[in-house]
Amino acid sequence: MTETLERPVLSHTGTGLPVPFAVTGTGIHLPPDVIANEQLARTLDTSDEWIVARTGIRERRRLAPELATSDMCVAAAYPALAAAGLGPDDLDAIIVATYTWDQPLPSTALIVKDALGCRRAITLDITQAACANGIQAVLLAAHLLQNPSLSHVLVLAADCASRVTDPADRTTRVFFGDAAAAVVLSRSETTGAGLLSYDLASQLSYDVQIPGGGSRLPTTPQSTADGRHYLRMDGRAVWRAATEHLPRSITNAAVRAGLGVDQIQHFFLHQANLNLINQALSDLDVPRARAPITVDRIGNTGSAGAFTALHQGYASGALRPGDTYVLTAIGAGFQWGTLCLRHA
Repeated sequence: MTETLERPVLSHTGTGLPVPFAVTGTGIHLPPDVIANEQLARTLDTSDEWIVARTGIRERRRLAPELATSDMCVAAAYPALAAAGLGPDDLDAIIVATYTWDQPLPSTALIVKDALGCRRAITLDITQAACANGIQAVLLAAHLLQNPSLSHVLVLAADCASRVTDPADRTTRVFFGDAAAAVVLSRSETTGAGLLSYDLASQLSYDVQIPGGGSRLPTTPQSTADGRHYLRMDGRAVWRAATEHLPRSITNAAVRAGLGVDQIQHFFLHQANLNLINQALSDLDVPRARAPITVDRIGNTGSAGAFTALHQGYASGALRPGDTYVLTAIGAGFQWGTLCLRHA
């Protein structure tokens, strides 16, 4: 079992947020192009058996070359809005969580807003926490909804990792898939619904990075030829960080919410690696049935990962009024965090 909270409990609990809110709709978009392990094994030094044993991944999706991350976001947004019974003009804010934005400027959230026809929504982009982007985006949305002028926030978590992974690098190429997930968060009249607590932390590391393309290493013909714009990842370092921090973060968030881990009904976990998920659940002594799995079918979808699991729980009806649940992820940086929520 992981150790519990080491610092004083803060007052960021559900009762401390005066305005309750709830997930009122979710959506997902998976590109139709399915890449099975056998296909990767034709060009990489790997095999279906090796990939499944180390990651649990059997296939992943790849976005068509003429499309971009914003296209996946828009496709995921429509079913989420329909589930929430909302139109584009009902949205007060759009937050896009991605580390594979369409381009450095303009804002990907603004591109999505224009495509959806949302005339009055404010736009925000969360970009540099990688797979933890969506956790930060929902935390931001929770606090935006405390403002009396905002009622509905659309959070879009999406990544197109096929554009930033080296086709010749089996370390990254076998792990990642392209996908988008959408969550509509709306004000609720159910007392106690919404964010109960959170736990966010970070520790600088370059074990996962894209070194090229910024002010330190601008794009040049040489940097492109050297592959400095591809994702680089130390898999062992990621495993150590994730297995150390995620169970502890979940425990911390539960303690801050006044709950035991066993009182949480649903665990929507970072879908990075099936072995990692199983290890975290084992450390927490949580039954596997409480944690939906999507990584086996769509790979590590970055910012979207935990939200593909949330969509599975919400769309299937497994997430019921009054249920408590956690969203948790760790991303490059390293940055990690957990949100503990109650469904209205």
